[in-house]
Amino acid sequence: MCRLLSYLGTPILMSKLLYEPTHSLIHQSFQAQELEEPLNGDGFGTGWYAPDIDPYPAVFVSSTPAWSNRNLRYLAEKIRSHCLVAHVRAASTGEVSESNCHPFHYQELLMLHNGDVGNFPRIKRAIRRKLCDEIYDWIKGQTDSEHLFALFLHYVGDTNGLTPTRVRAALQSTISDIAEMKTRLNIKDAAYLNLVVTNGKFMIAARYVSDPEEKPATLYFLESAGLECENGICKIRPAGRDEKAILIVSEKLAEIEHEWHEVPANHFVTIDEDLRVELHPIR
Repeated sequence: MCRLLSYLGTPILMSKLLYEPTHSLIHQSFQAQELEEPLNGDGFGTGWYAPDIDPYPAVFVSSTPAWSNRNLRYLAEKIRSHCLVAHVRAASTGEVSESNCHPFHYQELLMLHNGDVGNFPRIKRAIRRKLCDEIYDWIKGQTDSEHLFALFLHYVGDTNGLTPTRVRAALQSTISDIAEMKTRLNIKDAAYLNLVVTNGKFMIAARYVSDPEEKPATLYFLESAGLECENGICKIRPAGRDEKAILIVSEKLAEIEHEWHEVPANHFVTIDEDLRVELHPIR
């Protein structure tokens, strides 16, 4: 079901998140602990922002397993950013290829998905019917995740002047639309939608499952000034006046139990430009 990570706050080296923690995202690529199938070796991707260059993110994806990609290892030790995301893939819908690897990118936006749109082949056509030509042609892969992002882009419209409220509303419309399509097409399979969208300034995440009898995929957030790891043992620096960061993950990167907060089922997490965290119910 894939694993994801997103970070916003005090600039940090990518390797501090991807490699150094005891249960880092790279470790989760071959030994995830909160999935029935622990392997997430069908590719990976990472995205980060360098606003001193331009507002658009950099993206690096590969269809190779994250644990064995030497280029990722080299890059992660040299890239520092205030906003970065990463994803390791377990292919469900779509072949193993770079076009199906997260994060998906459109203008200033990056999107990650952990989960599954149940019976996606039947919903796919309904999603595509809603899209304008530009977004329809933008889709390059086969995944339910990229189509979710396309549907979100349909609802968000013009990406200029985006606010957390607009992005959250577009995500709500996307989720509601998927629920309506499932009902109209009499699809019983649940939709598991853990989503993260960012423009490098703010970040919105969602933890959602369409069937109230089912438990959504795991999602946690952490508020700190930074993650410090030595010999695999991680500590969290308390947030100071000039340092603060928010981390959203599918699985905890280290056992610092009192620091991690589980996102409630069917809720949004909003992180604004001042790194304030708010929870809102998904209707």
